[in-house]
Amino acid sequence: MTGAAIAAAMLFPEVAFAAEEHALPGASMSLWWALPFAGLLLSIATGPLLFHHVWEHHYGKIAALWAASVVVPLALAFGLPSATEAVLHALLTEYMSFIILLFALFTISGGILVAGNIHGTPLVNAGLLLVGALLASVIGTTGASMILIRPVIRANDNRPFNAHVVVFFIFLVSNIGGSLTPLGDPPLFVGFLRGVDFFWTTTNLYRETLFVGGLVLAVFLAIDIILHQCEAGAPKIKDPTPDSRIRIRGLPNIPLLAGVIGAILLSATWKPGVSVSIQGVTLELQNLVRDAVILALAFISLAVSRKEYREANGFNWGPIAEVAKLFAGIFVCIVPVIAILRAGHEGALAPLVALVTSAQGTPNDLAYFWLTGALSSFLDNAPTYLVFFELAGGDPHHLMTEFASTLAAISAGAVFMGANTYIGNAPNFMVYAIARQRGVEMPGFFGYMLWSGLVLIPTFLVAGFVFFG
Repeated sequence: MTGAAIAAAMLFPEVAFAAEEHALPGASMSLWWALPFAGLLLSIATGPLLFHHVWEHHYGKIAALWAASVVVPLALAFGLPSATEAVLHALLTEYMSFIILLFALFTISGGILVAGNIHGTPLVNAGLLLVGALLASVIGTTGASMILIRPVIRANDNRPFNAHVVVFFIFLVSNIGGSLTPLGDPPLFVGFLRGVDFFWTTTNLYRETLFVGGLVLAVFLAIDIILHQCEAGAPKIKDPTPDSRIRIRGLPNIPLLAGVIGAILLSATWKPGVSVSIQGVTLELQNLVRDAVILALAFISLAVSRKEYREANGFNWGPIAEVAKLFAGIFVCIVPVIAILRAGHEGALAPLVALVTSAQGTPNDLAYFWLTGALSSFLDNAPTYLVFFELAGGDPHHLMTEFASTLAAISAGAVFMGANTYIGNAPNFMVYAIARQRGVEMPGFFGYMLWSGLVLIPTFLVAGFVFFG
């Protein structure tokens, strides 16, 4: 995860917090309160592209500055106790769980190495993309991308046309494939933290995922077959990585990944009714135990993984450190935005509420799908998901039942359309950077958008009308 990647992150990110109505009176708050949130997301989206050197060295300070521009006015306007409770609620109940999960998935997957090489024929490439997409919902889009991108590049490094393989890798492995569990993509974990059942997305998004993923994979196979045939008459390129037997290294990390899944499922089913309170913020025992177990599994991974495997994966702490800093700022900056959204038609964001509401007063699922997706293409998809989750009422029980189609539209828009740009989801820019480092002539920012515009947008248009129209 790099600077733009976090616009991600994951990437995750990945943010989430709803201010208590008694703490922040959203109905009386103006849109000026949303300025720091918009400013931080705009900084994340443009910083790595427009002022790369400054961003790389000072992104943490920039995020802290935007966060301070929320905390200080909140304390002055509503009093220190209300401001403290609102910010602590964001950081303690959601940010900590969020960043602990990302840290664990990043750390454990970084200890798994796919060694060896195979020949990148169209069928082999399609198979790798399919495996990666399936893996993304188990270990996250970031974990799956980091494990598989180097093997995919090695398999195609003797082909004159190989950039399209990486582009579709971003489409399928770094985004669409992560739509079936909260582990897959940060927006869905935000939903889980808000009360959405762990397997809700599995049972309610599998049709959309199969349709979109299957169609995109079919388009890839057709393009790759054509380009592979065109390469037949071209001068042969000496394969810098000759074919050799595929080997999976770092196997002790696999049960650790299973342990992460188990800890999350445990917290969803075990409700002891025990909690502790910190400055008015209630922390439930099952969530504290879950986070402690996940954190412990990450440290066990560091202890049992061989150093050379992590080095071969290019593993370093920079990406997760960037995620942690930027999303701490995002979680704080979104506090007043959520308070305003909770006010519904009485709040300053009433026009946005009207835009996603039909004349009969019911949610417009197609509008939710496209608005969530459009913003997720350029901003971070986790806070975007949260904004529209709150806009739809913010009640997980109602959203999973009578408004299930609306929650599905929000979830699909946030996850699928993170693939539209390099900055839509955390792994996108990481994959781009790794591919360029390995000599792949990747398209630039707008060149990539040409690919997504020709392949993804028509797919989303059809999927929108089929499932949400």
